[in-house]
Amino acid sequence: MSDAVFMTRALALAASAGEAGETPIGCVIVDAAGAVIAEGANQPIAAHDPTAHAEIVALRAAAAVLQNYRLKPDLTLYVTLEPCAMCAGAISNARIARVVYGAGDAKGGGVEHGARVFEQPTCHWKPQVTGGVMAEEGARLLREFFKARR
Repeated sequence: MSDAVFMTRALALAASAGEAGETPIGCVIVDAAGAVIAEGANQPIAAHDPTAHAEIVALRAAAAVLQNYRLKPDLTLYVTLEPCAMCAGAISNARIARVVYGAGDAKGGGVEHGARVFEQPTCHWKPQVTGGVMAEEGARLLREFFKARR
């Protein structure tokens, strides 16, 4: 399966989050065979939880499915926006093998912008990172969401 297949699912989750009034970000975690292990969408407002970013929601679901806080070392995490520093730290702690994200986030990103968590010498697990997959689609969801709120 291609990255676009799973990013398309993450974008659908993001759109659902946006419809619910949450920032439209979606995440899918997939194993090496192409099976979806877990999904998540932004929900800090509904959950009354500042850590309920799409990646954290998906990581918690994957950990529950796999019954381990350190996830299988063959997983790929797809997310529509570059992970923030908090999410990048959680991804590292979970031992995700690969991160694929859509739109870059010059202001809040923590992978290729900002803190660059995976590049720090104190980062114990550094996943392979692929950015820019279906970036325009993810960026458009975010632009439209915030435009409607202005």
